[in-house]
Order: sequence, then C-alpha cells, then structure tokens
Amino acid sequence: METIKIKYFSEDIERLAYIAGKSDWIDLRAAEEIRLKKGESALIPLGVAMELPRGYEAHVIPRSSTYKNFGIIQTNSCGLIDETYCGDHDQWFFPALAMRDTVIHVNDRICQFRIMEHQPEIRFEETDRLTAEDRGGFGSTGKQ
Repeated sequence: METIKIKYFSEDIERLAYIAGKSDWIDLRAAEEIRLKKGESALIPLGVAMELPRGYEAHVIPRSSTYKNFGIIQTNSCGLIDETYCGDHDQWFFPALAMRDTVIHVNDRICQFRIMEHQPEIRFEETDRLTAEDRGGFGSTGKQ
C-alpha cells in the first residue's frame, strides 16, 4: 500500500478517503464557493496539495454527475498532475467552463482522481501489416 502526503488548504472540506471495494477513484471537493454565469470559466480550488510517489501521476476528471448538478465541464477534459507538482503551495484546481449559470458550494464533490504509474518506456516498430482482426470501421462499433 502506498502512502501519500497531503496538505489541506481548507478546514471546510471533508478529508479525502479511499473507500475499498466501492471504487478506486477518490472524490475531490470545491474549497471555495464559486459563482459562474453561462460562458464564464474559473479555476476551482480543490483545497489539497499532494506529494505523489516517484513514478506516479494523478488523473483528474469530472464526476459523472458534475454536468447534471452544476452545468460545468472540465476545460482540459482530463487533468494530469505529475509527481513534480508537490510543493507547499501547489494546490490542485479544477478548470471549469459554465454551460449555464451556476453556484458551486464549498464541499461540493465536483471531480475525482486516481493515482496511476507512469507509462513505461516504449518503442514503436513500423510495419506494413497488423496481425489482429480488422474491425473495419470507426471506434468500438466498427460503424462509420
């Protein structure tokens, strides 16, 4: 089991908890109240900084209910925080774009993260033919 040092920037948010058996994604909460009009953007402070283990990174994405509940989308689609962003003032933020007028309150769960190992070193080998079955289309459906 890995241990991760965490610094909180707010006493008003619930402390992070890993809930074994439920999900390996951990919820993050807004550390300040944010009011946005449709079309406005903001960096929503998440109230935490972490010292990730060497060779690991955090992937930050919206919760499945974030758009429904708050009408915001994450502007960078998926946030990536590597282990070098680990200083005393390196608070995590959620870059949001409001699709409607909204208010995000302190302690609202707006996104989630998981810790992943860095991709191993790889090399590419050019070929004229791949060996797997051709699905003949676009994406997972094979339809265009």
